[in-house]
Amino acid sequence: MTAAVGTVRTSQDRKTHKSAGHVIVDSLVAHGIRRAHVVPGESFLDVLDGLHDSTIETIVCRHEGGATYMAEADGKMNQMPGIAMVTRGPGAANAHVGLHTAWQDSTPMVLFVGLIPFAHRDREAFQEFDIKAWFDTGAKRVMVLDHADRASEIVAEAMFSAMNGRPGPVVIGLPEDVIRQQIPAELHPPIPVATGGMTTVDSDALATALASSSKPLFVTGGNDWTQEGADQLTAWLEKHDIPAAAEWRTQGTVPFSSPSYVGPIGYGRPRPTYDLLEETDLLIFVGTIPGDVITDGFLCRQDWSKKNFLVTIDPSLRGRSGPVSYQIVAKPDVFIRDLAKIELPVKDEWKAWTARMRTEQESFAALPQARPTLGHARMDTLMANLVPTLPHDAMITLGADEHTNWAHRYFPTQRYASMISARNGSMGYSVPSAIAASLEYPGRRIVTTAGDGEFLMNGQELATAAQYGATPLVIVMDNQEYGTIRTHQERHYPDRVSGTQLKNPEFALMAQAFGGFGIKVDSDADIPAAIEAALKAIDEDRIFALIHLVVEQRVKAY
Repeated sequence: MTAAVGTVRTSQDRKTHKSAGHVIVDSLVAHGIRRAHVVPGESFLDVLDGLHDSTIETIVCRHEGGATYMAEADGKMNQMPGIAMVTRGPGAANAHVGLHTAWQDSTPMVLFVGLIPFAHRDREAFQEFDIKAWFDTGAKRVMVLDHADRASEIVAEAMFSAMNGRPGPVVIGLPEDVIRQQIPAELHPPIPVATGGMTTVDSDALATALASSSKPLFVTGGNDWTQEGADQLTAWLEKHDIPAAAEWRTQGTVPFSSPSYVGPIGYGRPRPTYDLLEETDLLIFVGTIPGDVITDGFLCRQDWSKKNFLVTIDPSLRGRSGPVSYQIVAKPDVFIRDLAKIELPVKDEWKAWTARMRTEQESFAALPQARPTLGHARMDTLMANLVPTLPHDAMITLGADEHTNWAHRYFPTQRYASMISARNGSMGYSVPSAIAASLEYPGRRIVTTAGDGEFLMNGQELATAAQYGATPLVIVMDNQEYGTIRTHQERHYPDRVSGTQLKNPEFALMAQAFGGFGIKVDSDADIPAAIEAALKAIDEDRIFALIHLVVEQRVKAY
């Protein structure tokens, strides 16, 4: 029986019992969670109290959207779900953007939401809302802890659900009176996640398809990899002279410098990789599927006579577009483990095919001249001067808008998860994800690019960066407009620009006010010195740095 709130217990009881909120924290620790991203609320005070003495680092954020973005980025970088905690009603509403990102990007994440007391339910209590009605269509599971004794079990179920099959977000509702109840402190063990793998039939089918192919192409994607698996795949591809492209905003699984890497596939892709999809006679998707971004809005690679192998742990193939010749139900690492056992003679056709595409990729990714030009600051000049300074394990995070195109093209992603981004096109992701990356990898160079419109959606999280010692380099490209929408507007409604123009503050001064380094650059000639000063502030002063890059403005036609 669960004890009523306030029941007096003996000293022996206190050794064997804890509040449900504290048991939730203990369960997260037992699952290997090292960090929780929170915006506090009175609805889950007992969980916050449990975090006080735990080994979990509590990252206090300035907005629930920022907290869930950080948790989502954490889930992309690790094999475990990212953790976010917010309060009921308004807090839950603000958190929804990160949940949608995790859903569309297949990222494991668990969102804890404090709720009104159980006894107040269905009485229109302060900040009451229906958690299942709000989140059921955008999460893998939505659970409510109505029975305190099940606290550890529900955590285990949530962690399992977030990682099992196609990864994604799970929501747990925590009624504030239930989490205060005293329960046995015994923890539910973690539930093992099935990883699948190739059967002998699968292996034979893949080997046969490869042997009969003259132009095979691998496409890597998703967040369900490890560095070991990425290294094994790269070695196998290079050994067989087979090319690999990267799903939109997931570059780095096969390194930028690999002779087998032939470029990104997605919005803003170079024309050669678009042509690849139609030209290849065997597509092998690993960790992802041919969705609408890869297929240019369900238009490319739709002929069912084409041969496509899909390697994914999700048997439903949710979001797939185009033909499926064969599905292998496996997570990337175990598929690569089995792929490494397939030995094939290298064909001259493969060598020529891969070399041609690699040459086109190298040409596309060749840096522009580093010497500044006369006039306004340019992103080309910034990338040309920044990239040569980057260490091998440098990492970039991206939100959404035109400023991301330079990173897709030039940033040297040499490791798995060296590009973290919101593939659902969500704005405001850049700064929170950069903070999460810097906290996860304090010794790495973390760069984020943000548009002026996107930056102000969660730029206040720079206060969180300063509070916890995160040191990303933040580049804000200021063209005083929502650039991507302006571009669409010009295409569909020429000379009728409406609702896309911005008047911006001094972003460098904002950075300084938050406790970091900030510098404004109007002239292209000032870019090299600005980069040098920003990196010096990061390396010597151990603070974040922001470069406010004011680029040429397009004519503001109204």
